Amino acid sequence: MNYGQFCPISKASEIIGERWSILIIRELLMGGRRFSELQRGLSQISPALLTSRLKGLEERGLVEKRKLDGRKSYGYFPTEACQELRPIVFALGEWGLNWARANLMDDEYDPALLMLYLERSVDPQKLPNGSTVIRFEFTDLGKQRTWWLVVEGDAVDICIEDPGKETDVYVTTTLRAMTDVWMGDRSYRGAKRAGELAIQGPPALTRNISAWLRPSIFAASDRPPLRRTRASARA
Repeated sequence: MNYGQFCPISKASEIIGERWSILIIRELLMGGRRFSELQRGLSQISPALLTSRLKGLEERGLVEKRKLDGRKSYGYFPTEACQELRPIVFALGEWGLNWARANLMDDEYDPALLMLYLERSVDPQKLPNGSTVIRFEFTDLGKQRTWWLVVEGDAVDICIEDPGKETDVYVTTTLRAMTDVWMGDRSYRGAKRAGELAIQGPPALTRNISAWLRPSIFAASDRPPLRRTRASARA
């Protein structure tokens, strides 16, 4: 895409304005490195289009493709030019909190994306040594209601089948409530009071879950109350 203008906003838009490009940059800035991990964060993008967009960003100097440490496979890493987009992407997100989230639809609450973000939000240093297993039960889902986060040392993994380990923390909630709490639209206390969230486990882990399950980077941002002007039923 070429707008044919000397304006720097125009030239920047030629690089990051294509569909999916800014979201690929979001995933890279949030730590996504493997192709499969990037695709998880962009569930509706086709592998062919993701490959094309990554190649384009690499050619424009925003992405560097190189071998992952100790592996034969390759990963995608943000360059300095990409890193300098961090405050811009964050500002775009804050604008979205204020002016776009009122259009949030029911079927845009995505359990796979939420769990990916929760996986990235776990701080293993704030958990007991060894293994910690957190089980999430989304009561409003018909399929794939149960998910697990398994923390082993510094590694955090998502499981969609019982990992066969003793569960330490049980989180029973709705997808919407957990998403809204993590995003900062609601508090844990408010969701509990409304009967939409229950957390069971050792008090050391459940008393202040935000200490080891960090909220979204937008959780502390000012925003108007979340109002939904449109709705669509989840399939």
